[in-house]
Amino acid sequence: MRHIEFTGGTIGVPHGTPDVTTLVVHDGTIVTANGRSAAGRTERIDLAGGYLGPAFGDGHAHPLFAGLELQGPQIRGAGSVADIVESVRLWADAHPEATWIVGGSYDSTLAPLGRFDAAWLDAAVPDRPVVLRSWDYHSAWCNTAALEAAGITADTVDPEDGVFVRREDGTPLGTLLESGAVERVLGRAPRRPVTDGVEALRASTAVLASLGITWVQEAWVEPADIEVWVTAAEAGALCVDADLAQRADPKAWPQQRTLLRERRTRIEAAPGLTAQTVKFFLDGIIENHTAHLLEDYADACTRGLPVWHDGELQQAALDAHELGFDLHLHAIGDAGVRSALGAARRIRERPDGADRRITIAHVQLLDDSDLDRFTQLDVTACFQPLWATADEVMVQLTLPLLGPGRELHYRMRSLLESGARLSFGSDWPVTSPDVLAGIRTAVTRQNPDGTPLGGWHPAERISVDAALEAATSAVAYQARAETTRGTLTPGSRADLVWLSADPRDVAPDQLGDITVLGTWRNGQRTF
Repeated sequence: MRHIEFTGGTIGVPHGTPDVTTLVVHDGTIVTANGRSAAGRTERIDLAGGYLGPAFGDGHAHPLFAGLELQGPQIRGAGSVADIVESVRLWADAHPEATWIVGGSYDSTLAPLGRFDAAWLDAAVPDRPVVLRSWDYHSAWCNTAALEAAGITADTVDPEDGVFVRREDGTPLGTLLESGAVERVLGRAPRRPVTDGVEALRASTAVLASLGITWVQEAWVEPADIEVWVTAAEAGALCVDADLAQRADPKAWPQQRTLLRERRTRIEAAPGLTAQTVKFFLDGIIENHTAHLLEDYADACTRGLPVWHDGELQQAALDAHELGFDLHLHAIGDAGVRSALGAARRIRERPDGADRRITIAHVQLLDDSDLDRFTQLDVTACFQPLWATADEVMVQLTLPLLGPGRELHYRMRSLLESGARLSFGSDWPVTSPDVLAGIRTAVTRQNPDGTPLGGWHPAERISVDAALEAATSAVAYQARAETTRGTLTPGSRADLVWLSADPRDVAPDQLGDITVLGTWRNGQRTF
């Protein structure tokens, strides 16, 4: 039997409850507050004036993508197209055995309208296919060899769920938009060995643990990813527990239903893994005109690229519900969010639909008429708080494509005040999984340099307490673990984070300066 006693700091019970000065853990479970363990059998942790709270969860991330990025050309953070091309060239020279070069994630603002030319990569690697994912994972940039390997020519018809960006003469430029186009090319690349994936997850989940995270919603797994996750879990390579959301494919539905259950059985036989969620992509992103909008984009006669027709989506959502799966729906545009809420309504109308956990991720644009429906339909809005800033992507790409009248994004406070539940995720590797940086952004609506003064749409700022809840207990609810995670009550799991300061007692602009000193997952220290 293993006892741990935490003392000498602030124990993160809600404000207004009696002070707790000591927390005792026995074999991975919180057993008492303000009590003491038996002398001589206890590991004692002096919090050194810091803060001990429930560990963070990440309600929407992609740890496998993040880990695999570390194994390819390091292009994230490159400041120019030339820098990206040079990094690819150096990696290709160092890995002559690689038949395909696959990497991520490049900054889409580095080329006009996010359009990247295959010829730029040809100059570095003309003899092997190269495919690079953009920072948002909704676009990709490839060289001519990759286009040729996939048979993409001027005569190739765009798939329903993707676009091959073209030159004026109709030839493919080298930029691929959305999964239908990206997978047409990337699907020709050889699958990486399972061992590579296991090492990727070992590295990426260690990063999550270092940030105080013990549970993650892996928001997109394909069938080939499942063996990687299961092997990693069975090998003890994971520093977090995870729920794997299997993607619902509109081209394979309803035949996919039986496979979802079979794969769920395989996943849940592995320690620390669940598969209680089905992921639905409803649209793309604003920056490449694929987010589904209620009105046209300002610069193009299009309302985006919906992935599902509403009737098919609602039937598929009911199917997933009947199979016992919760729903996790990607929706960026206001029309995409409305479609997601329509699917939620169909489930709530069922006599057995009240307990289904339904999460809509991102919710970038939200029409006023849909604001109260999150509460009415008991839908969780999973925000990525680091996105709620007027950064270069927002200023250079997003807002110009939308035009005047559509500047208000990520309406966190409006949803909270309507009574809705908010959870936080990172969408890592799209943006950092640093929870404290995300909390700082949600509270200030500012860039790291403090701009804009007063915050971007300051009326949508939320309190530190609300942000902490979104990163802990609300994610636990999303995980169907609200009685065992996200709380410090006796009987709950000892998923804990030790911080250098109490986030509730520092200035909002200093929240990102707090450091994680320790993380415990079920009583075992992971960082």
